[in-house]
Amino acid sequence: MKTGGAMQISRSEQKRRVKEVERLVAELVSLPPHILAQAPVPEECRQQLAAAGALRGSVRQRQIKYLTKVVQQYPLEELYDLVGRHRGPALAAQKQLHTLELYRDALIEEALEQQEHDRQTGGHGNEQQPSRSLSALQAAMPEIDPLALSRLAALFARTRNPRYSREIFRYLRSIHEMRQRNSRRQTQEE
Repeated sequence: MKTGGAMQISRSEQKRRVKEVERLVAELVSLPPHILAQAPVPEECRQQLAAAGALRGSVRQRQIKYLTKVVQQYPLEELYDLVGRHRGPALAAQKQLHTLELYRDALIEEALEQQEHDRQTGGHGNEQQPSRSLSALQAAMPEIDPLALSRLAALFARTRNPRYSREIFRYLRSIHEMRQRNSRRQTQEE
């Protein structure tokens, strides 16, 4: 599933990501025009978002799907921030939790592949070997303990006990929440 040192995503995951962007666009379309004017997208795209807000029914849905393709070309984080400021942070929080789930699943999948490889070659499982998904996760969240995560993933691969999968997610979520608290604290001090 992974090639070239980067995480490759499945078609199902690609579809879920498009649905997330589609929900973002639906929220953007429902914003008032004076707030849409702050959106970090070109003027033509802003006008299309505002025009889609007046549409109803299947015409609106079709326009949202079209705008989803257009909006994907621009940085989404700023759009999530805009929606979060005016509609609440639920959409951005849901996206972040989904990203953490993706990291967890990649860690577990890699551990399962390693276990299968060790079984076929008669090797011994080495939990400390370099992991592509762990490297990507460490680049995104430098505060993580790679040894603890690789150990939990290896335990899951060995036992298939969902407890270890949940533990990985809880650990990643706690690191994410700690980073959020620290960033809020820094912005308050400034």
